[in-house]
Amino acid sequence: MKTNIKLTTLLIPVISVFLGLFVGGIIMFASGYNPIAGYRALWLGAFGDAFTIGETIRRTTPLILTGLAIAFAFRSGLFNIGAEGQVIVGWLASVWVGLTFEAPMIIHLPLAILAGMLAGALWGFVPGLLKAKLGVHEVIVTIMMNYIALYVSNEIIRSVLTDHATKTEQIADTASLASEWLQTITMYSRLHYGFLIALFAAVVMWFIIQRTTIGYELKSVGYNQHGSRYAGMNVSKNIILSMVISGAFAGIAGAMEGLGTYGNIHLMSGFTNLGFDGIAVALLGSNNAFGVILSALLFGSLKEGAGQMPTSAGVPTELVDIIIALIIFFVASSYIIRWAILRFKKEGK
Repeated sequence: MKTNIKLTTLLIPVISVFLGLFVGGIIMFASGYNPIAGYRALWLGAFGDAFTIGETIRRTTPLILTGLAIAFAFRSGLFNIGAEGQVIVGWLASVWVGLTFEAPMIIHLPLAILAGMLAGALWGFVPGLLKAKLGVHEVIVTIMMNYIALYVSNEIIRSVLTDHATKTEQIADTASLASEWLQTITMYSRLHYGFLIALFAAVVMWFIIQRTTIGYELKSVGYNQHGSRYAGMNVSKNIILSMVISGAFAGIAGAMEGLGTYGNIHLMSGFTNLGFDGIAVALLGSNNAFGVILSALLFGSLKEGAGQMPTSAGVPTELVDIIIALIIFFVASSYIIRWAILRFKKEGK
């Protein structure tokens, strides 16, 4: 029985992806585009050569971390919409350390990553505290804190880190995740060592959730706060801890952008969308650490490959957003897919 449940759980995201791509192809055809040419261009844009593969992995890296951030909060019964703001403050803090400190790489780089992690954790602590102590819904607080992060960060960039410039100087080489070797083997893409940190973060999340007392308590609080409190667990502490750890993952995602992809931070006219995309990644990955890696790779491939579609197949990139929305729609409608699978099994018997 347990095997059947696990198999069904694994099949749902796979079927959701297939249905999203299938319906997306129908929309392409109905709009006068060739879906085969469109998907071929999408594939080549993501995996066509060493450069596109490097860029796809680079784009996947922060999505893994924001997906982990959302998934970790979900496992504790919380909805962290604030990963976007946590990414921004993590990006800002890591670049700040990368610009202002002088130290050997063995100290400087971990310190810059730690700064991004702590900034994200702090941005998660505030809504966690308000939720735990005053019962303020975390969705409301985290949404508002996204805007605070965006505008405060812009002002710090403009008035503190620069003299009213649009972006900071490049961080010191000792704080950089850039790799000349990785760039060389991927035809000088922006691939950096951050993807190893993202994979390690997934292992850390899995270990915390599945192999520690803290993880057990966090899951228990997520399932039933009243029952957990009756069992002697400190519900308030676990709510705050969950949001802090969730924010830390998102803060590291920001550090990956600041220390790896760009090497600086610039004024932002809007959100990066990394935090919001992390919601979709977590949902498709079933809030499982290793599922998040595969889900992030899919979304990273779709977003990177989308750039090739207009030039090679004449298909507008907006269709990729439609496909992503369709995938999430089918994941959200998982009960229909589950019903169809069970019905098919019964008829097979």
